[in-house]
Amino acid sequence: MSIRLPASARREQLLDVALQVFARQGYHGASMNDVADAAGVTKPVVYQHFDSKRDLYLALLDAVGERLLTAIYTATAGATSGKHVTELGFQAYFRWVAHDHDAFLLLFGGGGKADDEFNDAVRRVTAQVAESIKPLIAADIDPEHQRTLAHALVGIAEGASRRLVDNGTDFDPDLLARQVSDMAWAGLRAVSRPPTAEDSDPDSPRRTRRASTR
Repeated sequence: MSIRLPASARREQLLDVALQVFARQGYHGASMNDVADAAGVTKPVVYQHFDSKRDLYLALLDAVGERLLTAIYTATAGATSGKHVTELGFQAYFRWVAHDHDAFLLLFGGGGKADDEFNDAVRRVTAQVAESIKPLIAADIDPEHQRTLAHALVGIAEGASRRLVDNGTDFDPDLLARQVSDMAWAGLRAVSRPPTAEDSDPDSPRRTRRASTR
């Protein structure tokens, strides 16, 4: 017999259990019965919180994305330099992967890739993560350039994580963060705004500012 929980606590429990079920069985391989059995409740209890398996899966994608965003925001809040914030951001991401493989597999394992709505949800998470680190790229570049680089950094983290998770390789997230952030920081330091007609004008304010900082 399951313990009676407040509605909010039961919802969180069902999301935690569903994460394990979907990560291992995929969206199409899992059923609401599987989630109910794993949670130790009846299927009607699951339907009290989620209208359908699709509703549950979408709620789970949102919840997992929010956890990742919170981890990155929290980790980078105390950064003291551009290099420091780069390492802390990667550290938060790789710790999330190391400690919660199921969450990473849910988002990037391809379990729901054939579904446009699921793909859109994952893209939203990726975009939100990129937007969260975009302001941390301290370079004299326009916002769209900054956004592109933020997506590139997310791609680096995802690619490295996918290789390790697919291979079942144990890894030290802090060491990996240092290695990857060293490479990323070296690239970010070289980033600059593309030259414009204003830059070629010897009397332009931007050119004058650059000359005064040398």
